[in-house]
Parts: sequence; C-alpha cells; structure tokens
Amino acid sequence: VAEFQGNPDLIIGNYSDGNLVAFLLARRLKSTHCYIAHALEKMRYLFSNLYWQDLESQYHFSLQFTSDLIAMNAADFILTSTYQEIVGTPESVGYYESYKCFTMPQLYHVINGIELFSPKFNVVPPGVNENVFFPYTKTTDRVSSYSDRVKDVLFVKEDAQILGTIADDSKRPIFSVAPLSSVKNLTGLVECFGQNPALQERCNLIFLTSHVYPEQSSDLEEQGEIAILHRLIDRYQLQGKIRCVGLRLSTPDLGEAYRIIADLGGIFVHPARFESFGLIVLEAMISGLPTFATQFGGPNEIIQDGENGFHINPTDLAGMADKIVQFLVKCDLDPQTWTTLSEKAIERVRSRYNWRLHTKQLLLLTKIYQFWNLRGEDNREA
Repeated sequence: VAEFQGNPDLIIGNYSDGNLVAFLLARRLKSTHCYIAHALEKMRYLFSNLYWQDLESQYHFSLQFTSDLIAMNAADFILTSTYQEIVGTPESVGYYESYKCFTMPQLYHVINGIELFSPKFNVVPPGVNENVFFPYTKTTDRVSSYSDRVKDVLFVKEDAQILGTIADDSKRPIFSVAPLSSVKNLTGLVECFGQNPALQERCNLIFLTSHVYPEQSSDLEEQGEIAILHRLIDRYQLQGKIRCVGLRLSTPDLGEAYRIIADLGGIFVHPARFESFGLIVLEAMISGLPTFATQFGGPNEIIQDGENGFHINPTDLAGMADKIVQFLVKCDLDPQTWTTLSEKAIERVRSRYNWRLHTKQLLLLTKIYQFWNLRGEDNREA
C-alpha cells in the first residue's frame, strides 16, 4: 500500500496457501482477487479426502482443502489452463469438479463446494518464455559456451549427484524432466524403457531430476522413488543406457538442454500419472522436440494426438513403449517424419501458448470483474 500509494487493483493468488493469503488481502483492501490453482492436490492423491487422517501429518489436507474451498468461492474470478480442469472429461472428474461434493470423515461433508458453471471461471492458458525456450534451429541465438557446458552435464560429467553413464552416444536420447515423485512417474518411464529391448537398442534414457541417491533427499516419498529407480536399473541391467542428472540447471541451461536433445534427433517423454497443465511440455515442444505426454490432464488439450505430438497412457507401460518405438521406426525409414512433427510442435505452441495472449486476456478480465464489483459491492461479502 505504501509502494502503490493506494490499494492494489488486482491480487493474484497461486496454490492453496497463496490463495488463502490473496483472499484475506483482497477482502481487507477491497481489491479484485484472481485465483490460479496451478495444482490442486485433492486430485493428485487418489481418495485423499476419504483418507485425509492417514495423510494429515505429511500433507495437512484438512487445512489445504478447507483453504481451497474458501479461496475458490471468495475469488472474483478463476483462471484455469484447460477446460477439463473445471468439469473434466466423459471419463474423468475435473479438478474443480472434485470439490463439488466430497466427504472428509469425522471432519465435514461438502454438499455444494463450488459452482462449476459460474461465470467466474475462465480458461486462459499460460505461455512459454520464448526468450529462453526457443527452437533448436535458431542457431544465431544459441551460445556455444552454454551448449558445451550443458552437453558435458548431460553426457559426460561425473558428479555425486549424477547416476549412470552413456556407453553409446550415437543412439537417440529419450529426455525427461521432473522430480522423482510417484505422480511424475519417472520410475514408470525407467521400467517402460527396461522392459522393451527395441527401445534400448535405439535409444538412451536421460532425465533431469532433483536427487538420485536416497541420502540426498529429506522427502520420504522421493526416497522411496529413488530406491525403486536403483532397483529397476539393476533388474533390467540398464548400466550404460541410462543417465539420471540430479543437478539443478539454471533456466537458460534447461532451455539449451532441450535444444541439445533436439540436435541429436531425440524425443521428450512426460510420463506423469496426472498433470494439471504441463508447462514443461510447452518448453519441450517450442524447442522442437517431438513430445509424448500423459493423456491424463492438461497435455490432453495441449497436444493434438498424432498431429503435433502424442498422448500416452502412463499406466500402460507396454503400450507407451510400442507407441514410441513405432514413431522411431518411421523416423529411421524417413528422417522427414521427425522434422515434420518437430515443426508442428513449434507452431502449436507459438500460435496458442504465449504470454502476450495470456496477459491481454488477464487484463481484460480484471477490468470486467472490477466493473461488476463496483456495481454489486453490497453482495461481495456473502
């Protein structure tokens, strides 16, 4: 208030805790509150409302789901990245829809948690930063010293936070970027790779993650996933075929990592069991990487299956591997197959997912909802 010499016009909340703060501030300052979930944990953990007491010590779902309900209903408008976040699909429940009616035993029962057809809902997808994430073909914008350093990290460097080596770097790289959590399902991708000899014959598996040894992590879930990773590498004898990098790359270095994988004719795979949107999918696509991403969540709307990328079912490891192998076989027979999909991926992101469009729509919505707040000020507190 001191900085602006008055109350702010717009307060944007992100995630459950941020939106609770945004609600309290907007209510006190009579500002317009924009709610952006980014991730609603209720849908990420199956039956988390019914078994909230078992998870309370680790996740505090009683507080989290309560704050979600308060902030969702108090917000002047809500931004979602996809339609299915609101009302789902014929086969799946929407993220916001899951708050419509649910029970948390011995705490409360929700009978009408959110009005799904309220005009406060708006689909405005985020964009990708094209100053950092841009096609591998834009060689004039790439810095050779960055490329050499990142390539060394991806393929050569030895470090306590890097697991595995690549014996044959002439193979196409399969690339992924995610923390080692059960939802992101990197261990599922490793098992998919380990079960398919044709995939191992054609590719190396490289991914960027948070930690690669259990003692490096303080998170119990991550420790469990790291232990599974090590067991899978031993079970399928993936030494020399897999490299897990636990070093945190800067954002410019991450952008160059995508482009290096594209230089080598690689692909990007995002095997999450659930993804609320998938900004990382946009980053890979704008870099020119043919992308295979989970069919559960935002990537289902980002990617048009078979046209500018592929949907995969992360619970069907054999089917996921077959789909990747089929594409790679076509690329081996006709290299133009890879190039065509790469170009279509770039065009998809450029035409639909950019910050210029996002910002224009955000400002327009702010003006509209501010106007209605002024007209209906007496009804806001209810």
